[in-house]
Amino acid sequence: MDILQILLAAIIVLGPLIAIHEFGHFWVARRLGVKVLTFSIGFGPALWSRTAKDGTEYRIAAIPLGGYVKMADEREGEVPEADIPRAFNRQSVPARMAIVAAGPLINLAFAVFLFWILFMQGMETLRTVVGSVREQSPAAVAGLKTGDEILKVDGRDTRDWEKVTYALVDRMGESGRITLTVMPKGGSRPVELPLQVSHYLKTAGDDPLRALGFTPYQPPLDPVIGDVKSGGPADTQGMKSGDRVLAINGQSIRTWQDFVEVVRAHPEKSFTADIQRAGTKLTLTLTPRAQKDELGSREGKLDIGISAQNLEIPPAYLQKQDYDPASALVEAFRKTGNLIDMTLVSLGKMVVGLIGLDNLSGPITIAKVAGHTASIGWEPLIGFMALLSVSLGVLNLLPIPVLDGGHLLFYTIEGLLGRPLPERIQEWGLKAGIAIMGSLMLLAIFNDLVRQFS
Repeated sequence: MDILQILLAAIIVLGPLIAIHEFGHFWVARRLGVKVLTFSIGFGPALWSRTAKDGTEYRIAAIPLGGYVKMADEREGEVPEADIPRAFNRQSVPARMAIVAAGPLINLAFAVFLFWILFMQGMETLRTVVGSVREQSPAAVAGLKTGDEILKVDGRDTRDWEKVTYALVDRMGESGRITLTVMPKGGSRPVELPLQVSHYLKTAGDDPLRALGFTPYQPPLDPVIGDVKSGGPADTQGMKSGDRVLAINGQSIRTWQDFVEVVRAHPEKSFTADIQRAGTKLTLTLTPRAQKDELGSREGKLDIGISAQNLEIPPAYLQKQDYDPASALVEAFRKTGNLIDMTLVSLGKMVVGLIGLDNLSGPITIAKVAGHTASIGWEPLIGFMALLSVSLGVLNLLPIPVLDGGHLLFYTIEGLLGRPLPERIQEWGLKAGIAIMGSLMLLAIFNDLVRQFS
């Protein structure tokens, strides 16, 4: 996918979320009688603008990283005498709080709506059957075996792999015991398996399942190479997209999973690979680069991806979940609530150092993920939009001056004291908020660049 497609997908995803957020502020302000001067999607020079009969300017600006609603406010400039009763600063504390809270809350409501649409489609998912277990991993030590089906994580029902992942992510950064309730392959009674972890998922990029030493069941995939990273080991050693791996060191390779396991077992170690390319057989000598896996062990990597394939999954590994409109709405609220909880817990663990700041992501990562989900289909794209909408709503409610949550904090204090905080304190808080958010944005962009070029 080229850069223009990625940027277009990012605009498609972020544009509506920004517009809806600002519309929340705009709609409530208008309903409460506040004079709205400008409704802008984006910052900077206007690419398009129109002024309505009531004097409100609607505009689309050049920098699509946010937006704003500008209201009449005596603290920010002169207000015509006729509009003074409609100025934002003249409204009651509850009215101002309602206007400020409307943006984040409508993002959360929009996430519920998007998830409701997805659940209404019905969902076919893989059963939570374990596909492989790595030797000497926490999962192997606890007794988890290939073919076991995970029923619960720490007592929480996990009907699909997404719920397993959410339950595990809740333990991010922690040490201790994670308890899996599993139905053994061929068994009739579930058993509980305690997995010992230390600083679980503290490093960004760790996979919640592989960090415990197991992977889900996957249908057998042909060992055909898809993407080959330019300058990576596979590229520099002669491997090309479309190559089919026939054998390694003389041993036949039947599936992609077989090939991946051999590569992982050869960090900085050479092996010979028999390749079929456009009907011609040839032999390559490959040496995977070494990297640490989620368990801290060295593994090999060739910087390649699998080719797109039509998968045929045996019915025994599939489950269909159908929802009527009411139950779909309940599930949408439940999923949104789980994401809110996960976001807040993750932020808290980041603050106290249980997980690293390298988990922060910025606009580059968002754009790439948006582009990827758009290429897969509309359902993953809608799901990613819902996830971002939750993040936008939660982050804007944090009590940091310059964010909506910071303004809510000021208004709450004003309501309790019966008077606003002194201007000097508010200005100091805003400067501190700008410094905090600016630093976090720079860190997120730095993390993006590290992921992009590492």
